[in-house]
Amino acid sequence: MTSHAVTANRLTDGQVVYLTPARTWSEKLHASQLAEAGDDANALLQSAQASVEARLVVEPYLIPVDTDATDGQTPRAVGRRETIRAAGPSVRLDLGHQAAQE
Repeated sequence: MTSHAVTANRLTDGQVVYLTPARTWSEKLHASQLAEAGDDANALLQSAQASVEARLVVEPYLIPVDTDATDGQTPRAVGRRETIRAAGPSVRLDLGHQAAQE
């Protein structure tokens, strides 16, 4: 089975965020709540609606994730689009939130 996380964009700054187990939002995919495909994933997505209604995020959706082979728990985005969204903008690595990581 494929695991899923919920992602959205934060309304204050447009940053890509992920829903955590505490139902808060993190910029880090590894902090996200994971759910198995099906009812669990749909329930996780439904729980994100409170943040939409509170105008914290926009357009949450499920993304498939793989877990890291080294520890079996660290999620990794699947697919080109979600890999780019998780890493940050694909132009000028000296700009944006990815610049602070170096």
